Amino acid sequence: EAGVMLKNLENKGNPWGMPEMKRADWVAELDFEVQVVDEKMPEDAEYLFWVGCAGALEDRAKKTTKAVAELLHIAGVKFAVLGPMEACTGDPARRLGMEFLFSMLAQQNIETLNEAGVKKIVATCPHCFNTLANEYPQLGGTYEVVHHTQLLAHLVDTGKLTPITPIEERVTYHDPCFLGRHNKVYAQPRDIMAKVPGLQTQEMHRCKDRGFCCGAGGARMWMEERIGKRINTERVDEALTTDPDTVSTACPFCLVMLGDAINEKKN
Repeated sequence: EAGVMLKNLENKGNPWGMPEMKRADWVAELDFEVQVVDEKMPEDAEYLFWVGCAGALEDRAKKTTKAVAELLHIAGVKFAVLGPMEACTGDPARRLGMEFLFSMLAQQNIETLNEAGVKKIVATCPHCFNTLANEYPQLGGTYEVVHHTQLLAHLVDTGKLTPITPIEERVTYHDPCFLGRHNKVYAQPRDIMAKVPGLQTQEMHRCKDRGFCCGAGGARMWMEERIGKRINTERVDEALTTDPDTVSTACPFCLVMLGDAINEKKN
């Protein structure tokens, strides 16, 4: 299973083996223009929005991508995307110990980013965020990298965005490993939820620095679990003890794993 994913990374630059031109398809689904980098960053763009493979190609994650793009647009934050020039950061390859493939993908991306003159990056995927922020500097790619929850929390704090629509729901938030324990981003996603009218939050007993993996980390996202209770089922059972209307997270992999486990419960 891992072999297929690695071959796709090598040949197509994403784990699903989809054509690179599909990376910009989501842009056409928005009712405003998104700038796509043509060799150089547009002069008025403050951030490069690193969309990530899941964010560009996976249906559930694509909704997050479009929502974040809309929020940045509403807040007046100018950004651009790489579109087909973006490739996987190499995170799944490195987690599996395929250092050569990681290095190949990383160097290709760093060359693209440096030539475009990128200084600041916002990423929705914690795996991309972690790799860009903590692993690319060793290979000559140094940027100011923020996760979208950090940027959105800042925009809410400074009054550029104000949540207005009430959401009358009980929500429990699952900390993604690469956002939480690896990078200590715990407060911002919770700060945003605290500002939404009508929303009640309830923590799971394993949260923040005691969080529990959804089962997708370490490239397990692309491999099946054959023995014992699935990790995503275990985590969803924990989430359900809070009696939530919604289980929320800030990572496309967690979204898939928790979503699948919830759907299995429904069947």
